[in-house]
Amino acid sequence: MATVTYDKATRVYPGSTKPAVDALDLEIGDGEFLVLVGPSGCGKSTSLRMLAGLEDVNGGAIKINDRDVSNLPPKARDIAMVFQNYALYPHMTVAENMGFALKLKKTPKSEISRRVQDAAKLLDLVEYLDRKPKALSGGQRQRVAMGRAIVREPQVFLMDEPLSNLDAKLRVQTRSQIAALQARLGTTTVYVTHDQVEAMTMGHRVAVLKDGLLQQVDTPRALYDRPTNAFVAGFIGSPAMNIKTVKVIDGGAQLGSLVFPLTRAQIEQARTGGADTVTVGFRPESTDLVGPNDGGLPMVVDLVEELGSDAYVYGHAKLGNENDDRLVVRTEGRTPPKMGDTVYLRMQPEHLHAFHAITGERLV
Repeated sequence: MATVTYDKATRVYPGSTKPAVDALDLEIGDGEFLVLVGPSGCGKSTSLRMLAGLEDVNGGAIKINDRDVSNLPPKARDIAMVFQNYALYPHMTVAENMGFALKLKKTPKSEISRRVQDAAKLLDLVEYLDRKPKALSGGQRQRVAMGRAIVREPQVFLMDEPLSNLDAKLRVQTRSQIAALQARLGTTTVYVTHDQVEAMTMGHRVAVLKDGLLQQVDTPRALYDRPTNAFVAGFIGSPAMNIKTVKVIDGGAQLGSLVFPLTRAQIEQARTGGADTVTVGFRPESTDLVGPNDGGLPMVVDLVEELGSDAYVYGHAKLGNENDDRLVVRTEGRTPPKMGDTVYLRMQPEHLHAFHAITGERLV
């Protein structure tokens, strides 16, 4: 097993002045499942490819078990990578695909057979070992790609959006299989995805990147409950957190007809740098629908998504800006409001978030 360290690792592509990955500092523990997540172009796949040896490291270092591997070729790093496309050899059987890397290493046939059989049992592929890839479904092909990585018994698994070619139902099923498999094998795993739901449900810890910079790394629950800045707050969670920039007053933040409560310290922090506004956030499930006479914020319903057990209500409210502000609220699914209705919102004060309007940093 292995630890992985990004020590101010930087990658600048030729012809570019801005780093794709900018001084990434990240420690990944032995046996940990760490997920790199962020929007397109944030540097997550580049970070993974730097660890794999497929991209140069222009500054800093990458270490596996305290050994600097920054300048080593991929084959010397003892890693195995699972790509977005399965990259299976169409003329080989499943067993031959899974054991091909071992064959190149001149591993004895008996050892190759044992490892392939063991991996096939883990992945429920035993009955498919004699088939060609064209006779398999997308999910089965992805499991073969996983098996090819497993038989190598590497120090580190690297996975670059391995589920993005699967349909929605199969993605849910396969991500649970990957998480369970990693827990059983205990192999250090670095997993890249743009899907924050995938990240939250699979990773021991999640690292959020934006424009090549690490924003926050923590457990999924900590990211959700205490995002370090407005970007992480808006990125983590589905539907996204309601985030609005409004006027700061002595009592807190003026959110339409409501006052969003802030502590004295938060108000002072919000006003640093000459700002007279503050960015506030509240999640859809941290908002209650109340009666019209209970002092709630009025919102006109534009759309209702009924999901059975609950519903998401989308609408617009007057928050003191020139334009109406769109909001989303989660409510129970039996009797949701209808399009065109006016509902009244009250935010749960213990679940409110506040960020500096200019820097986006969390106010504490």
